[in-house]
Amino acid sequence: MTRRTEPWNTSEEDWRKLVGRVRAGRALRPLSWPNGARCGVALSFDCDHETYELGSGGAAIGRLAWGEFGRRVGVPRILDVLERNGIVASFFMPAVCALIDPDETRRIVSAGHEVGLHGWIHENNSLLDEKTERELILRARDVLEQVTGAAPIGFRSANWDLSPHTIAIVAELGLAYDSSLMADEACYELLLDGRPTGVVEVPVEWLRDDAVYLMFNREPATRPWLTPDEVFTIFRREFDAAYNEGGLFQLVMHPFIIGYRSRIWVLDKIIEHAKGKGDVWFGTHAEVAAWARDNSPD
Repeated sequence: MTRRTEPWNTSEEDWRKLVGRVRAGRALRPLSWPNGARCGVALSFDCDHETYELGSGGAAIGRLAWGEFGRRVGVPRILDVLERNGIVASFFMPAVCALIDPDETRRIVSAGHEVGLHGWIHENNSLLDEKTERELILRARDVLEQVTGAAPIGFRSANWDLSPHTIAIVAELGLAYDSSLMADEACYELLLDGRPTGVVEVPVEWLRDDAVYLMFNREPATRPWLTPDEVFTIFRREFDAAYNEGGLFQLVMHPFIIGYRSRIWVLDKIIEHAKGKGDVWFGTHAEVAAWARDNSPD
């Protein structure tokens, strides 16, 4: 998306149009969660794998191998943690990743987890024209449906970068929810140009994302700047606050980041901590969106 070189000269009509294109609508805050639980927990894993490099136009062999680690080691470790704890989660999968190894995607689904849309090749939606964006989302949906046997009902934009058309396309395709935006900590209905879309937002946040603290990049130059213990403390405090409010704790992790031996315990311990409260419900993002939509006060 083109940035304005003199944003102070933007007319009121134009900035109101920009701000009003996609907004948070009706709050979706259920008074309780399934089985009378006080708090809902929605764990998610972005299986970017090799497309983390491919989607940015790169072809570095080492970076592709890094993505392969997420597939080869990270996902099996995550699935093991989830199975041992008897809980379900959501995995957002670029279509190219599902084509590289369809069996991985099927294993995720056969274990009872949700697979959601995450673009075609982890492309930046904010850089696409409307026609191209729609075509890529449709192609990705078709691939995931062919691989898993069921059409995905949720969408997460790669890097959480959306174009002005993304939510319109999500609504047009009849998807139940999006999970790319940050206007609240609870679910809400998305408005498009002031009109309700029927699409539920299951909001994300950078501070509830392992990549913010533990990612390594050469361009832009970033290094892990917190220890796994410190990251766990942040996640635990976020969960505790959500529990005290009777709200939703949503978390994003990446197999090629959290999947290392010195880090996977963070996932295990946050689940253990949450389960220790007793009255906590773990659901997929699809289940969370449906419950919030159908059980929130008007």
